[in-house]
Amino acid sequence: MRKKIVAGNWKMNMDYNEGLALFSEIVNMVKDEVTGQQQAVVCSPFIHLHSLAQLAKGYDKVAIGAQNAHQNESGAFTGETSAKMIKSTGAAYVILGHSERRQYFGENNELLAKKTDTVLANGLKPIFCIGETLEEREAEKHFDVIKTQLAEGLYHLSAEQFGQVVIAYEPVWAIGTGKTATSDQAQEIHAFIRAEITAKYGQQVADDTTILYGGSANPKNAPELFAQPDIDGGLIGGASLKSRDFLDIVKVFN
Repeated sequence: MRKKIVAGNWKMNMDYNEGLALFSEIVNMVKDEVTGQQQAVVCSPFIHLHSLAQLAKGYDKVAIGAQNAHQNESGAFTGETSAKMIKSTGAAYVILGHSERRQYFGENNELLAKKTDTVLANGLKPIFCIGETLEEREAEKHFDVIKTQLAEGLYHLSAEQFGQVVIAYEPVWAIGTGKTATSDQAQEIHAFIRAEITAKYGQQVADDTTILYGGSANPKNAPELFAQPDIDGGLIGGASLKSRDFLDIVKVFN
């Protein structure tokens, strides 16, 4: 049975004390209000990781993630952070290939394949982001784009390795824009992704793969989105910066 996950992506927000205060609220709310088997994952800036991991100890429904990792194990890469460093903080997940990393930092599928290998080698779970731009969707290339992102970024992995990966579908045109894919649009893509995984790795691996929706999900639209058969949770941006909004999304799986 695949895991239901709601992952918050704080992006470049929250100073150190603000982050600890927000996370403390989240942990307490999870403890008091989450009754299902879902997991809340908070992906914070690097400065918070160790402290948040300490606060999360003893709560199996809460995990910590980073927002990026370097493809090399170590070396002369000033300003970068390695997967080994992230693992040492107590974090369990790493977001890879977010559309903002692809757009602003030129990350391509080849680079992300290397990052995935390094993250897995260090015992971390990638939350691997894929999705199309508005131009690609309007040109009806969205299926091809997603197929290529999967193939070039992940299909070098063994079935066992792939089993450690969480997929996040994020329609780039719906990130931070207030636009959201309809539940039917989102389900169509999620079903396509699962079918592609089936073709590569078989039905069991596909059935066990968690696929998240990321694209302006909020407490109002999350119930309809998460009710779709192939949507297993969300990668949440803006709403993850408000403890009540984030928890209301997590609680959809109660």
